[in-house]
Amino acid sequence: MNKIPVSVLIPAKNEEANLAACLASVAIADQVFVVDSQSSDRTPEIAKEFGAEVVQFYFDGNFPKKKNWSLENLPFHNSWVLIVDCDERITPELWQEISQAIEQPEYTGYYLNRRVFFLGAWIRHGGKYPDWNLRLFRHEYGRYESLGTEHIPNTGDNEVHEHVVLNGKSGYLKQDMLHEDFRDIFHWLERHNRYSNWEAQVRLDLLLGKGDGGTIGSNFLGDAVQRKRFLKKIWVRLPLKPLIRFILFYIIQLGFLDGKAGYIYGRLLSQYEYQIGVKLYELQKFQGSLNVHK
Repeated sequence: MNKIPVSVLIPAKNEEANLAACLASVAIADQVFVVDSQSSDRTPEIAKEFGAEVVQFYFDGNFPKKKNWSLENLPFHNSWVLIVDCDERITPELWQEISQAIEQPEYTGYYLNRRVFFLGAWIRHGGKYPDWNLRLFRHEYGRYESLGTEHIPNTGDNEVHEHVVLNGKSGYLKQDMLHEDFRDIFHWLERHNRYSNWEAQVRLDLLLGKGDGGTIGSNFLGDAVQRKRFLKKIWVRLPLKPLIRFILFYIIQLGFLDGKAGYIYGRLLSQYEYQIGVKLYELQKFQGSLNVHK
């Protein structure tokens, strides 16, 4: 089997349920790195069984986080790097398109469209599809932005909300990347509990006039990310956000067409919005005097 000259970067921590399927889907890549954060399960062993190179990452609470650190420090021997999360799969059709795209590239990087599955169902509505992510790019021309939020406790050591800043033009690939977490709802809730810590602090900074969208910035007339960050400044000041979030997802963006999975997903997003609001209130009430466990 001819390998495709792409270096795959997979950030991981305690991902034994997802990692094997992810690694199987990228086996055609010339080089695969699993950057682990001292997993307590079989994540490193599974990675080695699939022939991946395992590197341990130790986060000190400062910039950079895991992906940027990896982009700066790993010995990539391909110009092109593909970033894949453990709960994502690259299909053979997408690999064929990637191979063609990098053979005679028109762009410095490419956006991949994620097809998100939840409770076994494709969440096609509610604003979840298309879901474009810049994941394939020439290594030397792309880095994740800094949002200045690395210090926020209990948010993890990996870039989640940050976007890649690309020094060059980007294109879009047609075939979908699959996103399906084989773990249960407990892990979804656990992950979004961490995300809400980050979101509450970012919203507080916006309310205090301290945040303006990181390196990319916010601009209503800019690209999709800049517009979203501009609208976020308005969103943080709206009342009844949990209710609005559910109505947007389930009714206005047709989430009800995804059946029971769509309803549950919409309710969880509403709950997530409420959780952010409670943590924001806590931050405002105690003004940083809380003894937060890191």
